[in-house]
Amino acid sequence: MAVHYEHIKTCKQSGARLGKLHTPHGTIDTPVFMPVGTQATVKSMSPEEVKDLGAQIILSNTYHLFLRPGHELVKRAGGLHSFMNWDRAILTDSGGFQVFSLSEMRKITEEGVHFRSHLNGDKLFISPEIAMEIQNALGADIMMAFDECPPFPAEYDYIKASTERTTRWAERCLKSHARTQDQALFGIVQGGMHADLRKMSAQDLVSMDFPGYAIGGLSVGEPKDIMYRVLEDTVPFLPFEKPRYLMGVGSPDALLEGAIRGIDMFDCVLPTRIARNGTVMTSQGRLVVRNAKFTDDFGPLDPNCDCYTCQHYSRAYIRHLMKADEMFGVRLTTYHNLYFLVQLMNRVRQAISEDRLLDFRDEFFEQYGLNKEGSRGF
Repeated sequence: MAVHYEHIKTCKQSGARLGKLHTPHGTIDTPVFMPVGTQATVKSMSPEEVKDLGAQIILSNTYHLFLRPGHELVKRAGGLHSFMNWDRAILTDSGGFQVFSLSEMRKITEEGVHFRSHLNGDKLFISPEIAMEIQNALGADIMMAFDECPPFPAEYDYIKASTERTTRWAERCLKSHARTQDQALFGIVQGGMHADLRKMSAQDLVSMDFPGYAIGGLSVGEPKDIMYRVLEDTVPFLPFEKPRYLMGVGSPDALLEGAIRGIDMFDCVLPTRIARNGTVMTSQGRLVVRNAKFTDDFGPLDPNCDCYTCQHYSRAYIRHLMKADEMFGVRLTTYHNLYFLVQLMNRVRQAISEDRLLDFRDEFFEQYGLNKEGSRGF
């Protein structure tokens, strides 16, 4: 297979997994956080900087790259790796979430989704077959089956019909996937917040023997305790020997709680999005560097961090840059936030190897200002 998972160890204290994900563009230590490069770039960062801070794999967005510059252009450039000068692994999402979240005018049919571009209003259509065509052209190591991400909350009957359609779409994706030798296609488990629908979706997809499985439809507005319960309802029905990917989750508390519940892969725009507003993650919790109290603070963003930003620049200087709308300020906060989460996952993997992830979780939450359920903070 193009991508396969190697299990290394299970934490005796928590049940979390330590593993390696082997891809055509390198081996990834898991659990792993994947920075998001929506438009074939991690916002404000160069590929060299993203590699320098330790990212092993990044995510790009099928929907956005379909709209611009177009998947055929990326294909002519030699694929995403060549186009964006990134020689490590890439995952492309299905585009389903963006179709449903960014397009107000859309019509879902069994064939696919008719929608309007959020850029210029053009009428567009994506089906499972087209989603595969786009992602085969982009050439990512891991690609996602086209799915519907239903809203929260939603009626049970709607979620059931949506989940069943997502399963039928997944089967069509498998049939039209043209590059099985160098691209792995993951199925996406849906089912809303309903345990029976999650079980149904997982079992249906597992019967199709995907090389990996994502859990979608979470982090869409539901309380975190519900998200964690859904993970507990879903993960037992996924094969132990395949990677498990929780889509759209990137807060420190959710990364830890997800790993404890057996998740191997995470992604989220959170660290880059809040960085653009001057908010950073530190070992003592969230810090808004734009605040006036940092005007004369010449210390680093985080005294316990050894990233490039914290080694060279002060809170006062970064605040000045942010207030002056200088792009360098955003670059510095973005670098720091991504580094923070990459290092957090390094520490998670170390704690798993030492059979102490629950202890590490409690220590981290106390220092970060979170309670055990992570209800405060992000």
